[in-house]
Amino acid sequence: MKTALSEFARFTRTSRGDEKSEGSRIMYVQYTNPAGYPPLEHSSRILADRGWQVLFLGTDAHGAEALEFPAHPNLTVRRWKFQQPGLWQKLHFLAFNDWVLVSALRWKPKWIYASDPFACPVALLLKSIGFRVLYHEHDSPGKVESRTAKVENFSKPSAFQRFLLWTRKKLARCADLCVLPNERRIDVFKQQTATSRPVICVWNCPSRDEAGVQPEKSADDLILFYHGSIVPDRLPVSVIYALADLPSSVRLRIAGYETVGHPRYARELEEFAGSLRLGSRFEYLGSLSSRQALLPEPRKAHVGLALMPIKAIDLNLQTMTGASNKPFEYMACGLALLVSDLPDWSEMFVDPGFARACDPREPKNITEAVRWFIEHPKETREMGERGRKQVLDEWNYETQFEA
Repeated sequence: MKTALSEFARFTRTSRGDEKSEGSRIMYVQYTNPAGYPPLEHSSRILADRGWQVLFLGTDAHGAEALEFPAHPNLTVRRWKFQQPGLWQKLHFLAFNDWVLVSALRWKPKWIYASDPFACPVALLLKSIGFRVLYHEHDSPGKVESRTAKVENFSKPSAFQRFLLWTRKKLARCADLCVLPNERRIDVFKQQTATSRPVICVWNCPSRDEAGVQPEKSADDLILFYHGSIVPDRLPVSVIYALADLPSSVRLRIAGYETVGHPRYARELEEFAGSLRLGSRFEYLGSLSSRQALLPEPRKAHVGLALMPIKAIDLNLQTMTGASNKPFEYMACGLALLVSDLPDWSEMFVDPGFARACDPREPKNITEAVRWFIEHPKETREMGERGRKQVLDEWNYETQFEA
């Protein structure tokens, strides 16, 4: 697989041709909280460690306001407050784009690193006036019909939504480099945009040093762990039903943030667990503010939940292998994985011995899968250690960026 830096370095070679890039500047632009995207943290830190000056321009995000990047002397983050959807958000978005444009003209970065469709309008404008632009699409827009690649995210798309898709297509055709985290998404992206620009696949792996910490796990309990956006598609209520049928030594711990679409879902899960008298075995840790605060928690657990819907319409949910950071981060923390019984997930995680699979729609199926971990503690530990070694050796962001 092509690595990101081999393409990126082709455009960013210094006059001396060496790896260090003192004095180079890169400006990351995303109309959301950039700290909610681990790939942005990893790539920016790699560049900052190499002497780049890194500036993030973003906003807060509903439920994820507390997320922050760790401090770095070469990295600055500036965020606007979150604005609720509606007319005021449209005005907020327009003002945000003006702010980004003025900031770029004043700061004069060598590169613009734009993330997702909401960054496309200003990125397209900046490209047209001479800036180099890298477009990284973490989440593809809308529901996509797989054969035609037609975007069907809205029954009656508004003028604003059509404008975003138009700027996305135009930017894809002129950006210096486009990055997506899954090969199938790349195929759809190329069909939708008809781009002939370089498009590469970079998985959302953790950093190598995050797998270097030896996990400490209790031998008495079996802790299931989930982190990320707390929504029914990723953490279905069937997991709570399954927990009720498992021994009292099995506990579920979750961390993450609620979304605009499901603002009370974590509390609903907590209340439902309490109604089944599972309150002592279900723990919601809240939205932890950084990866440094988050990663010690899964290191205490045994099995990481990376569940996806079996039948999904959304292109993003259909194409999460490589795009989902969860399984990689669980592996970095020495966890065995429990994944959905889907062909691509089985090929990537189950067949090599990193995971077991289940049908997340069926509590009984989840129960049976978890019982295997209970009855095979040695194999579970070996599975977790095998995954951690895989992250150390290959599935880390530094390897993705090797030239």
